[in-house]
Amino acid sequence: MKNLIAKYNVPGPRYTSYPTVPYWEENQFSRWGWISSLTESVSENKPISLYIHLPFCESLCTFCACNKRITKQHSVESPYITAVLKEWRLYVETLGFMPIVEEIHLGGGTPTFFSPSNLRLLIDGIFDLAYKANHYEFSFEGHPNNTTEAHLEELYQLGFSRVSYGIQDYNPKVQKAINRIQPFTNVKTATETARKIGYSSVGHDLIFGLPFQSIEDIKFSIEKTVELKPDRIAFYSYAHTPWIKGNGQRGFKDQDLPSPENKRKQYEYGKALLEANGYFEIGMDHFALAKDPLFKAMKNKNLHRNFMGYTTTQAKQMIGLGVSAISDSWNAFAQNEKKLEDYYKHLNNNQLPVFRGHLLNKEDLLIRQHILNLMCKFETSWNKNEMYSIQMGDVLIALEEMEKDNLVKLSSNHIKVLDEGKTFIRNVCMAFDLRMKARTPKRKLFSMTI
Repeated sequence: MKNLIAKYNVPGPRYTSYPTVPYWEENQFSRWGWISSLTESVSENKPISLYIHLPFCESLCTFCACNKRITKQHSVESPYITAVLKEWRLYVETLGFMPIVEEIHLGGGTPTFFSPSNLRLLIDGIFDLAYKANHYEFSFEGHPNNTTEAHLEELYQLGFSRVSYGIQDYNPKVQKAINRIQPFTNVKTATETARKIGYSSVGHDLIFGLPFQSIEDIKFSIEKTVELKPDRIAFYSYAHTPWIKGNGQRGFKDQDLPSPENKRKQYEYGKALLEANGYFEIGMDHFALAKDPLFKAMKNKNLHRNFMGYTTTQAKQMIGLGVSAISDSWNAFAQNEKKLEDYYKHLNNNQLPVFRGHLLNKEDLLIRQHILNLMCKFETSWNKNEMYSIQMGDVLIALEEMEKDNLVKLSSNHIKVLDEGKTFIRNVCMAFDLRMKARTPKRKLFSMTI
C-alpha cells in the first residue's frame, strides 16, 4: 500500500462536476447560453433541486475551504435573504412558470447563523414562487454550538427532515489548531434534540488528516460518534489548499499535518471501525446505516451525486442561490459571483449574478456520465462508438496501469473498481479526465488525492 500511495498521491479533483471548475470559462462564458440551457432542460412537470448558500460565520475554522464571510453582525441577515429571494424571482421569471422543488439543501458558511424567523422568511419566500414535489427531501448543515431547538423546530415545520453536523474531531488540541472548539455535550444535545423533534436523518461529518491528528484521535472521535449513532457519517480527507484560500488554512504549520501514509492509515482504521459498528461505505468518503435511504439507493444502483454530495433524489437540474452557489442544468454549469459585493451589484441591476460556467459538449457529457457512474457505483461501461468519440484509447492506457496494480478490473467495454481501488477512486476518475490530460493546470489547484 505504501508504494501505491507514493505512486498515486497526486493533486486531483473530487469530481463533484465534470469538467471540473478550473476548466470553466469566465470571459468567454455566455450568460445567455446558460439561460438557454436551463430553460430547455427544466419543464413545469420536472422537479428540480435547490442549493442555497448562506455564507456567514461568527468565527473562522482554519480547516474550511468554503466560501464564507466572518462577522458577528447579524444585521447582515435580512439584506442577504432579500437578495437571495430576488435572485430566485429572476430565475422563476426566466423559466416562465413556478417550478416543482424536490430537494433543498442549506449550506454555508453556517446556515444556523441566521435566526429561525429569518430562515422561515427565506423558505416561505421560495415557495411563494414554487411548488413542493409530492416526495421531497430538505436538509441543512448545522453547527452544534449554535443550532438551537428553535432552529430545529422551525426548519422541521418547514419540511426539513435531514440535518448534518460538522464535528471534525474531538481532540481539544486538534480543535484548537483548526479553531473549531465544540464539546461533545453540544453535539449530543443537538443530535438528540433533532431526533426528539422528528428528524428522520441526522448526520455527522468527521475529517481525517487534520493537524496533530493521530490514529488514537480517530479511534476516540469515532467511538464518541458511535455513541450517538448518527444515520449517516461523512468521513473525508482534509483538503489542504492554502495556496487557494490564503491565511484561512494557515492556523498551523505544514509539518503539523500527518504524512500521506499516516493519513491513509487513519482512513483505513476509521473505515474498519465504522464498518464494525454497522456502517456501510457509500461511494467516496460516506457511510450509512443499513436502514438509511442512502444505503438502499446504493444497493438499488440509483444513487446520485451532485454539488450537494450523495443524494437519493434523481433531479439532474439544480439551481444554486446565493453568493458563490453553483447551478447545473446537466448540459451546462454556472457559478455565482464569489464576492458578496459583486453578487449584490448584479442583483441591484436585475441581473442573474453568474460570472463563470461551462456549456458541455458531447464529449463532456459522455465523460461526465462515466465519472458519475464510478463515483456512485464503482463501475461503468462504454460502447464502440464511444471508443472513438471520447478518445477511449487514452483512457484505457491509464486504466491498464491501474489494473496491473490490482485497483481495477477491465474488460473490452467495462471497468469495475476493486476493493483495493476504492481508496484511489479519484485517480480512477482522473483517467477519464481528457480536459486535464489536454491541459495540465500551470499552478496547483487541487488537494492531494490521498
